[in-house]
Amino acid sequence: MSQQSGSGPKPFLINGQWVSNSREFFESVNPATGELNYHVSIALPEHVDAAVASARAASRQPAWRDMLPHVRAQILLRMASLITERAEEFARAQMLENGKVWSECKAQAGSAAATFRYFAAVCETQGAEVTPPRGNYLSMTAYEPYGVVAAITPWNSPLTMEAQKVAPALAAGNAVILKPSEVTPSAALLLGEVALQAGLPAGILNVLTGDGRITGKALVEHPGVRMVSFTGGTASGRAIGMVAAQRLIPAALELGGKSPHIVFDDANLDAAVENIMGGIFEGSGQSCVAGSRLFVQRGVHDRLVGLLAERAGKIKLGLPMTQGAEMGPVASFGHRDRIEKFVESAIAEGGRILLGGKRPEAAEFEKGAFFLPTIIGGLDNRATAVREEIFGPVLCVLPFDDEEDLIAQANDSAYGLASGIWTGNYQRAWRVARALETGLVWINTYKQLSISTPFGGYKDSGIGREKGVSGMRLYQQSKGIYWSMDPRNMA
Repeated sequence: MSQQSGSGPKPFLINGQWVSNSREFFESVNPATGELNYHVSIALPEHVDAAVASARAASRQPAWRDMLPHVRAQILLRMASLITERAEEFARAQMLENGKVWSECKAQAGSAAATFRYFAAVCETQGAEVTPPRGNYLSMTAYEPYGVVAAITPWNSPLTMEAQKVAPALAAGNAVILKPSEVTPSAALLLGEVALQAGLPAGILNVLTGDGRITGKALVEHPGVRMVSFTGGTASGRAIGMVAAQRLIPAALELGGKSPHIVFDDANLDAAVENIMGGIFEGSGQSCVAGSRLFVQRGVHDRLVGLLAERAGKIKLGLPMTQGAEMGPVASFGHRDRIEKFVESAIAEGGRILLGGKRPEAAEFEKGAFFLPTIIGGLDNRATAVREEIFGPVLCVLPFDDEEDLIAQANDSAYGLASGIWTGNYQRAWRVARALETGLVWINTYKQLSISTPFGGYKDSGIGREKGVSGMRLYQQSKGIYWSMDPRNMA
């Protein structure tokens, strides 16, 4: 089964059927050209009701509830194979909607397939525990699904984010209602197609398109939803967390970041520069782990900034399909406006634009939401552009004197998602890594990611850990079981 074609808005998926809302829909706009991609149906509260009802019913059917783990794993493996077969279609859907360059979209399609393969292996091999008894009994732990999980994903990397939620939630035995960002709906809809094609029972994966105020709100508040997994902005995450707290349901929240990227005076500066580039300008800086605060020890500050400005000035800005393009547009015109306001605030607070700071002037970029790679100096850690998540290709550079000064500045943030350290002294690297209040630390590398390693943040960067073997347990609840060994209790 595939999505309907024709002139109407793209439909969403409920209980294995494609449902169109021809009266209420939104526009998908290509940020590279400003052109309309298509219209997409909005799922209203009544559609959320239908999706939750179908998910609850499907999750309770013996065909899914009693499916053996290795059989469930086979479905996930088939999904992985189908994503691989349709990788260019998945990549193109993301590229048209958020403007990432083609090479990155292709790589993320491959990563999505790998995520399903990984959790198929976890599903088939993960066991439970027999716990130490404290009497004449046998005690053990069983892990069971929550039932219906709402998975809400952002627009910056839908291919990877949706796989990172859907694959472990299905592996854990849940039914999933996936709500993608209204900026990037199509990757989720394609995933719905793939799930049905792979043999996933109807209703186990529903996909609802729409915005957070209508579709997302109805989903999070629905009494049939027993767990929420959200990746996005901290303000939205806090609102979802409040609803989850009132409803007494678990919520996994992977939120914003303002990650410190640290260079000591004994670092390999050439290697550091390349990793700083990737850490902030890849994907036009639209990454929760973007190394947006660059702390450089004073002795190498000027030299490093010079090297960085020279290299960043050579970034090939281009339309996403342009051969060799390193950076495309930001995901929407409204988001570019937001980035520009942050740059204006930096200038007003005494910042110096060392590179970029504006839209490109070439005619080929006039119709798209392009913004130049930007480096800002002259700010301290109190500046708005340093403290708030810009989520764009904007790097703020700050000097530091010693470890004590560095750690105080780096930790002086509401966020705590990721960090990077460059130094030739591994004792120092260990000390600083342990002192940083972040859920992820890279040492002499940056943005090295693996589905096998737990991922999540401290402080306002979120609650819970995705990825890794424990990433499947995130979507399960434990049950303790006791068996008496006393023969007098037997019939």
